Amino acid sequence: MSSESRTAVVIPAAGRGVRLGPGAPKALRALNGTPMLIHAIRAMAASRAVSLVVVVAPPDGAAEVKTLLDDHALPERTDFVVVPGGDTRQESVKLGLDALPPGIGVVLVHDAARPLVPVDTVDGVIEAVREGAPAVVPALPLADTVKQVEPGEPGQPEPVVATPERARLRAVQTPQGFDRDILVRAHETVTDNVTDDASMVEQLGLQVVVVPGHEEAFKVTRPLDLVLAEAVLARRRANDGF
Repeated sequence: MSSESRTAVVIPAAGRGVRLGPGAPKALRALNGTPMLIHAIRAMAASRAVSLVVVVAPPDGAAEVKTLLDDHALPERTDFVVVPGGDTRQESVKLGLDALPPGIGVVLVHDAARPLVPVDTVDGVIEAVREGAPAVVPALPLADTVKQVEPGEPGQPEPVVATPERARLRAVQTPQGFDRDILVRAHETVTDNVTDDASMVEQLGLQVVVVPGHEEAFKVTRPLDLVLAEAVLARRRANDGF
């Protein structure tokens, strides 16, 4: 792949965010007064390698999300497009891929619920794809021991089946990066409902590699995560003076 090929980001933001409770879709929840989605878009556009961000909105909310983008200051060097999404995350990513113009060689897929990813993480993923990896995921070692269990009734004790070796496990984050043609092929051929795009590439039999993630790239899914995200933003404001 040419190292000059342009990079686009697809942000599926069509989900409702049930775990954060009722109200606005998770991506539109305010974080320090600004919707989480806007923070996520700015985090992606902070990379000078990113020339286009495609936001995949709720099917009936594309106009609302477009207005949201128009109302917030975004980097002028980056193009922004909003398209309506599908019923599943997989469908939404596919619709985002369909909206990409020619000339894009690298595609990142990023969770709107990870609003605080540092730009170094974004650049590291892009660089690994440009160096030839078909698929790249940022990830962190696990702090906790992990147990594999036999799922049981909610609230009931569950028997432990195995204790995987923690040193071989990683907690995967986003943005995940891909050679565009490979990701398109994965979405055309893998029909299972998977939890991330990298597993689709794995099912093609291709190598997925891990690069270092960042502790601030955590996913905001619970009320406690919002508290943590506000604290990270407060510390950044104190350090950066804005």
